[in-house]
Amino acid sequence: MNKAKPIMIQGTMSNAGKSLLCAALCRIFKQDGYRVAPFKSQNMALNSFITDEGLEMGRAQVVQAEAAGVKPSVLMNPILLKPTTDVGSQVIVNGEVRGNMRAVDYFKYKTELIPDILRAYETLASENDIVVIEGAGSPAEINLKSADIVNMGMAKMAKAPVLLVGDIDRGGVFAQLYGTVALLEDDERAMVKATVINKFRGDVSILAPGLDMLYELVKVPCAGVVPYVRVDIDDEDSLSERLTAGERKEIDIAVISLPRISNFTDFSPLSRFSAVSLRYVRNLFELGSPDMIIVPGTKSTIADLKWMRQNGLEGGILKAASRGTPVFGICGGLQMLGETVSDPYGTEGGGEIAGMGLLPCRTVFAREKTRSQTEGTFSGVRGIFSGLNGLWYRGYEIHMGQSGTDGAAVVQNADGSVSGSYVHGLFDENGIAAAVVRALYEKAGLVFDENAVFDVHAYRESQYDKLADAVRGALDMDMIYRILEEGV
Repeated sequence: MNKAKPIMIQGTMSNAGKSLLCAALCRIFKQDGYRVAPFKSQNMALNSFITDEGLEMGRAQVVQAEAAGVKPSVLMNPILLKPTTDVGSQVIVNGEVRGNMRAVDYFKYKTELIPDILRAYETLASENDIVVIEGAGSPAEINLKSADIVNMGMAKMAKAPVLLVGDIDRGGVFAQLYGTVALLEDDERAMVKATVINKFRGDVSILAPGLDMLYELVKVPCAGVVPYVRVDIDDEDSLSERLTAGERKEIDIAVISLPRISNFTDFSPLSRFSAVSLRYVRNLFELGSPDMIIVPGTKSTIADLKWMRQNGLEGGILKAASRGTPVFGICGGLQMLGETVSDPYGTEGGGEIAGMGLLPCRTVFAREKTRSQTEGTFSGVRGIFSGLNGLWYRGYEIHMGQSGTDGAAVVQNADGSVSGSYVHGLFDENGIAAAVVRALYEKAGLVFDENAVFDVHAYRESQYDKLADAVRGALDMDMIYRILEEGV
């Protein structure tokens, strides 16, 4: 049986651009006729996805799978850590919740998951020509290296050559790359086959002397200088530049940037209209008077509701709702907009808290998490968003709470000005985001430009191609294929 050739992207730090570079390589290899799959042994993120089988995985590998033109599989991300506190996470293994662990306990435990990692990787490797592996953080975290399962530890398990990526946009890229290599052990250093400089703006020729000196220091070539590419592809983590309060445009949508916000990419389709601002706001001043307010999902509904209550955002939302401003909650946001949130089994510490009272539902946390894909046709939607009726939607649900919504795609108050849904990805299908934006235009007395409507799926594919074109043009692909062929 043939086995895939692996290649691994590791970074000098978090947010160095590993996820998008992996997505770019997945698309490039697909374009070149190879069967390719992404893989990340352990991902820490609150952005997650539910597969066809009802299993949970990180969204970064879903994006990479889309770029590769294959169906997302939990094999691509066998371990997902979803932070619940500053010192603990929910541990998900092979798509199933294993339990909550403190960081110190997980550090001791994680090597027991190596068989799960290897089973997932070997299955992918047996079904593909190439596996593009993503690391996490930095391989030079010398306090963590003894039990590493995601950087050099994973490279050794897969016998994968490594491309080490540095982020020049954040400064000190030569120190990043040299310092990282210097902190590796000799056998780890031998696995680094090339460096990559990412997010460059300017004239590459200015970098040339530095690249020559870097080669003398690390003794591996630079495979390329990748420009700062502006593509509309979902970002992985909270370091994303999307989580900022941007400028207000003709139609202004404010998303509450909760401390434990999850699946914030749910709302990206709304931002693809040039006259719409999608702002992530953290306080009452930033909220202002938007045309629509979105309360997103969260890993900790009760804690984040208390946070909004304490900083005045809840009051701002209630005031806006009383004026008729549309409010929309997704998942945890739906729960907060309801009447009460109860936690009888201590999922989030126990107890009961009053919700905002804007939706006629009461949430009770269950022992088991709901994980399912869902699809259907909107019906019975009242008020401002009644234009959704008849449109087909598809998404997925991930939640502990049960709110008595009886499977309805959208739950509303009496006049339809406040809405909620458990469906992540609700705005992704063709026509849905346009219907929402059109309704906001009409409410504001403005004329919606029907020429602004586009095919969502074709647009997403074009963005993957744009990313691949930029990265292909920047990397020495002959070198990349040679590294793949020679391995370690």
